[in-house]
This record gives sequence, C-alpha cells and structure tokens, in this order.
Amino acid sequence: MADFTDEDDALLSELGVEVGSKKTSSRTPQEERIIAGFEDIQCFVEEHGRIPQHGEDRDIFERLYAVRLDRIKALPECRSVVAPLDHQGLLGDPVTATATGEDEELDDDALLAALGVEAECPGITELRHVRPAAEKQAAEEVANRTRCEDFATFKPLFEQVQKDLDEGIRETRPFELKAEIAPGRFFIVGGQKAYVAEMGEIEITAQGRTDARLRVIFDNGTESNMLMRSLQRALNKDEAGRRITEPVAGPLFADRPEDGDEASGTIYVLRSKSDHPMVAQHREVIHKIGVTNMSVKQRIAGARLQPTFLMADVELVATYELFNINRTKLENLIHRIFEPARCDIEIRDRFGRPVVPKEWFMVPLFVIDEAVKRIKDRSITDYRYDPSSARLISIRGSTSQ
Repeated sequence: MADFTDEDDALLSELGVEVGSKKTSSRTPQEERIIAGFEDIQCFVEEHGRIPQHGEDRDIFERLYAVRLDRIKALPECRSVVAPLDHQGLLGDPVTATATGEDEELDDDALLAALGVEAECPGITELRHVRPAAEKQAAEEVANRTRCEDFATFKPLFEQVQKDLDEGIRETRPFELKAEIAPGRFFIVGGQKAYVAEMGEIEITAQGRTDARLRVIFDNGTESNMLMRSLQRALNKDEAGRRITEPVAGPLFADRPEDGDEASGTIYVLRSKSDHPMVAQHREVIHKIGVTNMSVKQRIAGARLQPTFLMADVELVATYELFNINRTKLENLIHRIFEPARCDIEIRDRFGRPVVPKEWFMVPLFVIDEAVKRIKDRSITDYRYDPSSARLISIRGSTSQ
C-alpha cells in the first residue's frame, strides 16, 4: 500500500485549504488522509461540473487534482477506501500508472515548483487535517495591515501602474511562482493592488524552503510586514490573484537584430503540393503556419514522409525572423488568431492510420503578413479573423484596411 506521510501540510498551505479536525472514527489516519484528498476532488467537481483534467492549458490546481485522482484510481487500496463515498462516479474503471498519462504531465517536483514550492521538498500524495499553528499565523499576516505613513511616496506609483494598464503598457496575468515576488513588482490580491517595496534577507525555513520578510504597500493606503510565503499563499488562494507585468518596451518581437539581441527562430508559411482534393481546390489559400528554431530548410526536409506536412512536398512562401521572444507562445498566439479558419484535413500516415494535422489554415498570405505585423506592434489584440470575408476585423467595429 502507498506510504502516505506528513507532506500535505505544505500542499494545504499552498492551496489555502484549511480543514478542521474530524471526530474520532474507526478509520486509520492513513485512510482519513486518503478520504480528505478525495473530498477535495469532489469539491472541485461540484464547483466546476466536471472532473479535473490534465493539460498545460489547465489551472495548476486542476492538474494537481487530476494527478491525485489518477493515483487514487490506480491503487486498489485507495479505491476501496473512497468507493463508498463516490456518489459522483469519479472512480470509473481502474487505471494503471502507464494509463494515467502522467508521463506527459508535470511530475511531483514540477507541480510543486509551479505552486512555488522548492523541488527538494517532499511529494504530494496525502493531506493532513490540521494546519500547524505557524502556518496559520503566516497566512493570517495577510490581514494584519497598518496605515502606511509615507503612502504619498507610493501613491504616484499606483497611479502610473493603472495608467500603464489602461494603455496596454502593462498587463495582468495569473500568479504562478513564488520567484515572481520581488522588490518593485506589483500584484493584485484581495481586489487591491499590492506593491513589494522592500524584501529582507532570504532565509531557509525548518522545512527547507526559502522565505523572506516583505514590506508590501496596498493601494488603499495600508501596508503589511508579511512573509513572502504569506503573500504567495494569498495570491494562490485568491482566484482573481494576478501578477502585474513590467512595462513593455517596444514591439513584441523584432525582425531585425540589435546589439545584445538573441535569435529566437523563424515563423514559416508553407503551401502543400498534396493531391488531397481540398488542398488541390484551395492550394493558393491553404497555408501551414509554424515556428521553428532550426533552419526552415532543415525543418521541411522529408516533408513527404511526415503527417504534419500532409505526407507531401511543400513550397516555402514566407518567413519572418524572430529575436527575443518565446517561440511556443508565439506559435500558439498565431494559431489562436486563425483558429476559425483551421482546416479539417484528414490524411493517412505511413502506417495507414488517419491523422488530422493542426497547423493548416485557409487564410490568404496577405492576411498572415498583416497578422504578423500586428502581433509585432501588439495591435493584434484589437482584431479577430473573419473567415467569411478573409480579413482581420477590428473588434471595435471597423474593418482592417
């Protein structure tokens, strides 16, 4: 049977979950912990109307619950403990470790790191029901605020941040890592903007985790001398908790290098020479749009043997060199823009299996060129692609010219 230990004290603090002590029962402490973990999953299902799922596009907590549910389903001892409580039919058929898909998802250390917990910390296989008093006290520090006597010094900073947000110079995004907490950074927690004005010396806790005392100023004129991990927990617990990004200087990416720039890769646009009926009929407007960090010539070598290239040779029709940008995020952005025009082309791979490549779109080349330019100057956020007119349309009501 799985050896469950004391490690979910940390998990509870990261999730902001506080579970009261339960009445004495005939269950062993180990069984109580298994049940507690299962009850968290049940709460998620009740709130969202579905079981937690794996995937990089999922919230980190949902991914954590998905891993936990897979483990419970895979262990007969765990299944037998929670089966009488499974009124939602979550257990389904038993699964094996290889069937859970965990090899494609984050492992325990990566999950913990995404939650802001150092990788050297223990795993995440169980829950305890009583949070240590020290952790409760740390979490409560979020509410222990005092009047900021020198708020006049910080008020212009908050005003400038709001102006930056209004003008798109800054953005907000979900808080993810404790490493994001640093002096000079802004966050949104509890519906208020928070500014990390000072950070004390980094210390190592008894649990082997890093922590530091912060001076956090809030836009309502209060401040708190909280711990870094207290702010982290507050942001993780708050569904609306956000990190306010740094001001954006210049375009999203450059097509010409400057001193100090690092090459990121190339956007490439291809046409297929496939004899597939749909491709043959619309060859001039069906394009594959991708991003690569290798030479395009190397990327398309052997195209006729690869399903992603429709098992046919291709013609390179456009390229855009990139510098200082995340290739994966850029490719996802481009594909999201042209999602309404994604082609549903089914082909057979070398083994006769049906495959539907995901990077082919029915979009004119001039529109792709315009989209890249608008991504570059960040105006793409004001546009969507309209397949009926084959144009980028302003979401504010005017058509792109």
